[in-house]
Amino acid sequence: HIGVTFVVTPASSEILQRYVLLRPRPHPQLQLLYIRKLQGDFLDSRTSMALAQQRAARAATAKNAAVRPCIRLMMGPVRCPRNTLAAAPLSRRHLRVQAVAAVAENGTAVQAAEGQARPIFPFTAVIGQEEMKLALILNVIDPKIGGVMIMGDRGTGKTTTIRALADLLPQVPVVAKDPFNSDPFDAELMSEEVRQRLKAGEELPVGSMKIPMVDLPLGATEDRVCGTIDIEKALTEGVKAFEPGLLAKANRGILYVDEVNLLDDHLVDVLLDSAASGWNTVEREGISISHPARFILVGSGNPEEGELRPQLLDRFGMHAQIGTVRDPELRVQIVSERSTFDENPADFHKKCAEKQKALTQRIVDARTRLKTVAIAYDFRVKISAICSELNVDGIRGDIVTNRAAKALASFEGRDEVAVEDIYRVIPLCLRHRLRKDPMADIDNGDRVRQVFKQIFAME
Repeated sequence: HIGVTFVVTPASSEILQRYVLLRPRPHPQLQLLYIRKLQGDFLDSRTSMALAQQRAARAATAKNAAVRPCIRLMMGPVRCPRNTLAAAPLSRRHLRVQAVAAVAENGTAVQAAEGQARPIFPFTAVIGQEEMKLALILNVIDPKIGGVMIMGDRGTGKTTTIRALADLLPQVPVVAKDPFNSDPFDAELMSEEVRQRLKAGEELPVGSMKIPMVDLPLGATEDRVCGTIDIEKALTEGVKAFEPGLLAKANRGILYVDEVNLLDDHLVDVLLDSAASGWNTVEREGISISHPARFILVGSGNPEEGELRPQLLDRFGMHAQIGTVRDPELRVQIVSERSTFDENPADFHKKCAEKQKALTQRIVDARTRLKTVAIAYDFRVKISAICSELNVDGIRGDIVTNRAAKALASFEGRDEVAVEDIYRVIPLCLRHRLRKDPMADIDNGDRVRQVFKQIFAME
């Protein structure tokens, strides 16, 4: 008999899922005990009770043991080892899935409690990189700007700053227990199910949640991103149901792709389709479902590692170009702040708590004030003249610049866009939309500023 033991991962879970769903008629003696990767809870209620009893017994005898769930695939009848839950004996060459309690070799206790988030460097403590921070804040104030692409040298704080933005995200109203984060007051941000409930006259239960930030790993599968068959219902109820993916979780939130220039082409196509329409359509195993997928696309990368596809680059509303800090005193200050944070993250967060709270409140106020901000007609004409002078394709650059200028004015507490607002945001909005000139000896951002000064008659 051959036995293979492996930890449950998304890849192994997908293999098990495909075997169960694609098999024409499973053998009647086939018994499957599906394990969730993190909790280790079985779908079978009796097995769940037995597993709970085993956990209690292990906790009493080995308090310092770190346990993680894994599965064992075996061919033929195998004796159940100690502290192992197994299905009933099967005939030879029949598949059996067993739950095995894998105890950590070192036997040390897990120090971090379940659900405790890893420490994140505070956004207000990030030194320098003002252009990148401004682009991120403006996208939170007005998500219709279209996201931001951050390119720069390695070790310049791109990922740290983006992840730090999560602590500043405000609360938004959502339909309670809706997997797509539907907006109870905006029909464009509702899923089809919620719309049908609203048309039927049902009163929607309203809750609130923090704007989500979802990471898109480079190695993610298309099923994990778009959604797939709900394996739990397939095993317990024998029905095909949809399990939302990362795009559903990121709806009305932020979708972050680190090293986006290394993303596989098939995932790039998925992002392009969702970013263009604001909806994600899934066709899987006879199921056709569409749900809203409007998110702020945030990407980071190193230009030395490869270029980004032009189609995806154009989908980013803003583009921030950052470089390595050269000032020795500023570098020492950055190192000192990081060392203090690493030694005691909790105390460092307490020291920055007031600044974080104040910045969050400014963002909330700016989101509320945004609808009242106006931009003069003359300014809009000059913005379009700059785009025309720079040979920018399409009018997306015009739209994004107008939106970003209004968001900046709202963030500064004003109801009218000023010339300085346009000057600060227009390089971010047009830098990546200019046609490449290999013979150019000037940065694209500087080219935009030069044309801006000519159009606005600034010295």
